Amino acid sequence: QVQVVESGGGLVQAGGSLRLSCAASGRTFSRYAMAWFRQAPGEEREFVAAISWSGGDTYYADSVKGRSTISRDNTKNTVYLQMNSLKPEDTAVYYCAANIARDHELGFLPSWYNSWGQGTQVTVSS
Repeated sequence: QVQVVESGGGLVQAGGSLRLSCAASGRTFSRYAMAWFRQAPGEEREFVAAISWSGGDTYYADSVKGRSTISRDNTKNTVYLQMNSLKPEDTAVYYCAANIARDHELGFLPSWYNSWGQGTQVTVSS
């Protein structure tokens, strides 16, 4: 089972950008579908973006579509989430998640993923 660690969160003004990184351990990283979720205080954890193990398939929540890009580098065992035009409502703890999968297979529910990081805080000021 892969282990993941997020980084790259911080405080940014509205309209700014951040790139989150998720570093994974394990020799089979390239067989894992990966995703980003976020959770604001008092809210449920919500899907942000997902990428298949080959990187050929991606999917985004409507709330971030057009402003965010998920990508992966299997040679570095790392997944990225580039977020642009950030809004105060993007403020949340962002979590990286992983699950071994077939290519083209993606999950959109937290229950589909079996490896989670500790999260990285993103705060967008108005």
